[in-house]
Formats: sequence, C-alpha cells, structure tokens
Amino acid sequence: MKPKNGGAASERRLLSRRILLLCFASFFLGMLITDRFGSVPGPVVVQHRLHDREELQSVSEKFVARPKPAEDRDIMGEVSKTHEAIQYLEKSIDTLQMELAAKRSSNELHGESVGGISTQRKRAFVVIGINTAFSSRKRRDSVRETWMPQGEKLKKLEEEKGIIIRFTIGHSATSNNVLDKAIDAEDEIHHDFLRLDHVEGYHKLSAKTKIFFSTAVALWDADFYVKVDDDVHLNIGMLIATLGRHKLKPRVYIGCMKSGPVLADKNAKYHEPEFWKFGEDGNKYFRHATGQIYAISKDLATYISINQPILHKYANEDVSLGAWFIGLDVEHIDDRDMCCGTPPDCEWKAQAGSVCVASFDWKCSGVCNPVERLKYVHSRCSEGQDAIWSASF
Repeated sequence: MKPKNGGAASERRLLSRRILLLCFASFFLGMLITDRFGSVPGPVVVQHRLHDREELQSVSEKFVARPKPAEDRDIMGEVSKTHEAIQYLEKSIDTLQMELAAKRSSNELHGESVGGISTQRKRAFVVIGINTAFSSRKRRDSVRETWMPQGEKLKKLEEEKGIIIRFTIGHSATSNNVLDKAIDAEDEIHHDFLRLDHVEGYHKLSAKTKIFFSTAVALWDADFYVKVDDDVHLNIGMLIATLGRHKLKPRVYIGCMKSGPVLADKNAKYHEPEFWKFGEDGNKYFRHATGQIYAISKDLATYISINQPILHKYANEDVSLGAWFIGLDVEHIDDRDMCCGTPPDCEWKAQAGSVCVASFDWKCSGVCNPVERLKYVHSRCSEGQDAIWSASF
C-alpha cells in the first residue's frame, strides 16, 4: 500500500511544479507583449496620439481666443464702417469720372478755348429747361406772366441762387426759316432761350431730351437738371427745397413714377412701335417718371451726355429716359407733390400748408387750355413771390 501512496504524492508535486512554471511563463510572456506594444508605441500609434494632442490644443486655443459678444459687435461695427468707406470712395471715383467726362464733352462742344482764353462751365444749383415748340408763343408768355421771373429778377436768380431757367427749343428743318427768326426775335426781348442742335418735331422728343441734358451739362456744372413742359404750373421755391433734400445723393431720379400700359394699337395716341420688346400684350412699362416734369442729378445728366449716341429712343420721351437708367445704380424717388392737380386739388394742399411743386391736369397731360387757365391756377396755387428767394438748399 505504501508504494502506491508515495507515487501519488510524487505526481502531485510534479503537477504543482508544472503549474508554477506555466504561471511564470505566462507572466514573462505578458511582460514581453506589454513592453513591445505598450511601452514602445509603433509609428501608427504615435501619429494618432500626436493628432489627438494637436486637435485638443486647437480646440483649447479656439475656446480661449473666442471673442465675447461685445467684441463681436465691435468687429462687426468696424467691418460696417470699412464697407461704408469703400462705398464712399467708389462714389467719389464715379463722380470724378463723370466730371472728367463732362469736361471733355464741354471742350468738344465749345473748343478748348475761345480767343486763347480757357472756357469753364458755370457753377449752378439747378438748370430748369422748359420744353417748348415754335407754335407755343402764347404758352411761353403765360409762363412768363406767372411763375417764371423776368428781366433783372431772372438774372439775379441765376447769379445769387444758381437757378438757371430757360425755354429749350431746337431749329427748323430748313435753315434761316421764318420760325427760327421768330424765336431769335423773341429771345432778343426776353433772353430766356436755350437753343439746341436739334430739329424740332413731336415725334422727336426723346432725341430732344438727350440733347437738352447734353447741352446743359456742357454749359453748366449743376447739381440737378430739370425738364418741365410749358403747360405745367411750377412753384420754383418748392422745387428747390425738394431738390435740396436729395443734394448729397449721387444718382437720383425724381418725379411722379408710373408704369403705364405698352400700347400695341397703331391707332392709339401713345402707340409703342417696339411693343414686342416688353413681352406679351397687356404688359406694362417699367417704372419711370411722368414726362410733364422730372429732375435728375448731375451724374445721370452727365451719363446721358457721354452715352448720347448709343442711348435708344422709344416712342415716348418719358419711357426713353426711364430706359436709359435701367441697369444703373439709380435711386427712383416718387414725389407726388410734383404732379398735383389744378384747383381745387393744389388749392386745398396750399391751404393745408403743403404747397405743390407742380400742378397740371392728367387728362390733358398738362394744364388744360394753359393760355387761358395758367393765370387762374397761379392765383390759386402759387407759393408767393418771396418763396423762391427764401428757399434753402
């Protein structure tokens, strides 16, 4: 029995030693693996760790450098100021370019000098061109007897206020015509005409408008240029005050803005031969000032002067002017005081303290029967004789 028990004990001791050796072997194997893959990282592991470390540092820096809300506002304020400064410089450059072009236009019209003396444009605040025709002598006399100063007052208005007022008219189709001689004789008396290099005709009003602005820009360096018909009642003082409110704006187009229908019917009074350019039948024109009276700033008048040869003429003069400004950075100002009705409309407004700039009848596209009625309109809707001299701009 003893040998049997002794053999079992010997086997247990041998098994214990094997287990112990296996434990040591596992321990050393574990140390080896840990040392290889943990203590000494491989290139891929190093790169990942470096990337994680850089990302953490970037997030930290962003968090630290992130501006406060007040700082955000300060930065946005500076950006806004910079943007405004850039816009101001751009407008200044545009103005200088326009003035240089106007100077070239003036030199081309009058020559570089007269008798060896350099010619310069006269400075003015506004040039008012009263559109008239050969057959409108009685209309002109009605205007002279009502809202347009005469003689020394007209000259004083030009010298002291920089307000130029002229009847604008071209010439007849034949030279030395009796119609031209009649205008020359009338001008000898009143000295209130601006003669244009233009052949007169009802269907040539768009061309006349271009030539008026081009001629006026060449002669006067004004802030504004105004076109008004000779059958419209005008309060000059109110016009000056209105223009003065927009003096600092670079490109303004002021009038009673409308968008009338494009008339394809050949029998219509204001038929548009190029109606197809405006789309389908029944379409309307783009916004433009009604033709009885409108004002444009210096830059726009100079633009017309420079580009006169390539500006397209539509059938209607007011549509043509509006078309010339399409695509330009122009501020359209819809001023309903420039299209008041005749009494009692303008009379009510005057009594309420809101004197109209201009008055006419829509149904007549001017004051109906202006030769007979303009004096009546003036007596009811005039701003008063002193208003023009006290107007500030």
